[in-house]
Amino acid sequence: MNDSTKRVTVAVVVVAMVLAAAGFGIAVVVSALRSGSDGSSSSPPSPSMPPPVAAPEPGSTIAPAPDLSRFYGQRLRWEPCRGGFWCSTLTVPLDYAKPRGPTIDLALLKVPAGDPGRRLGSLVVNPGGPGAPGTDYAASAGLAFGAPLRERYDIVGFDPRGTGSSDPVDCLSDSQLDQYIASDPAPDTAAERQEYAGWVQAIGRGCPARSGALASHVSTVEAARDMDVLRSALGERRLDYFGASYGTKLGATYAELFPRRVGRFVLDGAVDLSIGTRQAGLEQAEGFETALRAYVTDCVENQDPCFLGDSVDEGLATISDLLDQIDQDPLPTSLGRDLEVGNAFYGVVTPLYVRDYWYLLSQALQQAMDGDGTTLLRLSDLYSSRGADGYTDNSAEAIYAINCLDDPWAIPPGQVPAQYADFERASPTFGRVFAWSLTGCDGTRVRAEEPFPEVDAKGAAPIVVVGTTRDPATPYQWAQHLAAQLDSGVLVTRDGDGHTGYNAGNECVDDAVEGYLLRGEVPRDGLRC
Repeated sequence: MNDSTKRVTVAVVVVAMVLAAAGFGIAVVVSALRSGSDGSSSSPPSPSMPPPVAAPEPGSTIAPAPDLSRFYGQRLRWEPCRGGFWCSTLTVPLDYAKPRGPTIDLALLKVPAGDPGRRLGSLVVNPGGPGAPGTDYAASAGLAFGAPLRERYDIVGFDPRGTGSSDPVDCLSDSQLDQYIASDPAPDTAAERQEYAGWVQAIGRGCPARSGALASHVSTVEAARDMDVLRSALGERRLDYFGASYGTKLGATYAELFPRRVGRFVLDGAVDLSIGTRQAGLEQAEGFETALRAYVTDCVENQDPCFLGDSVDEGLATISDLLDQIDQDPLPTSLGRDLEVGNAFYGVVTPLYVRDYWYLLSQALQQAMDGDGTTLLRLSDLYSSRGADGYTDNSAEAIYAINCLDDPWAIPPGQVPAQYADFERASPTFGRVFAWSLTGCDGTRVRAEEPFPEVDAKGAAPIVVVGTTRDPATPYQWAQHLAAQLDSGVLVTRDGDGHTGYNAGNECVDDAVEGYLLRGEVPRDGLRC
């Protein structure tokens, strides 16, 4: 979850995930978990006829600067693609300060409105990360968005620059990435600390070495500028947008840069843009501890007996002891790789994103307690987008590259132990993981040319911010703070567990979100569901 960047070792993915807002294509992961599927739409449209294309609205293609006119004047060519959807590409400058220089082609995917005669326009969506492919999020529209939105909007996803199929940034080989993710996210020996520090430096060197100039041009500010080029190419005078997790940071940044172009915006699972890396890490550590305690409490109160122990404290201790044991002796799996402690950490935190799938965590923990790490490793692989034959996208690298451009603040490894006390108060179970995440950008070799702005989006239309009270990745107070930071922010609260609030089984939240996106009905600020 920001951005605040945050880390580097794999643990960061979770941390930064939302730091930056957090997440990492976690919205896609959440959709897959909620559905029990691979995230593809259950009823893709037929590609036999091209989707209707509305005439551009007046003024929609006006460029903010003359040198950008060739980008703002683009007309998209949609063609049938995977899964029965429609795909296209959008060309944007690598460096907005040099619009006549090299360019990047961004991958787009559209799910046409189910009722073309009542179509409202395009709803651009982003699942978070940073690093998750937005095309996958749009392709999962049948799971991620309610039928009323899918009937009235073209759901349009794009892979932000440096991610997915949009010139993906590369920082490590797949074998290196396996080692990086598996390594101890809270090193407790001299050898582990040396290994951790080595990975921090390796990924910092690797991004520019393997990606060249691209590594300096994958910032959130640049991605937000790309969104305005996309708005123009879609022929929309204003941008309607739904962003989850890190997607809230991206949306808020767009609103700051182009407040008069903001249409109906919903930011779900919000990131607090007013706090620094350390404070964000502390609050996210507390968020994951709260979620884990809720999971263990459910086990103790509703299972007789709870396999973790007779009390919440005993259950938390059981999980901590298991992670320590795996750190000492990795577990065998049926996947051809052992379960190491870094994988185990991600395997534990991934099911915390969706309450309905806490049972997956129970299955994984019981299996691991019996000496088999297969299910925990599968959950870790889901989080890091690793398939049977390698990584299916570059999420685990893009999160580092984007976060460390947005905010390169870090502390050297030698200063981490001084942070233990504060972080362990916030999270006795995961505190040291989040403390070590503060070193994440210590090895970065590149800097963004345009600094991240202070955000208030003065002059923008109402922006609906959704927060969930026991969200592990984007703590509830982040939504409260972002809504207050935005000049036109409107806060909607979901009282519940899991990451993000829309389409999570809460009719009150769904009605508020869909009422705004479909009819422009602004929810009451402070609505609690």
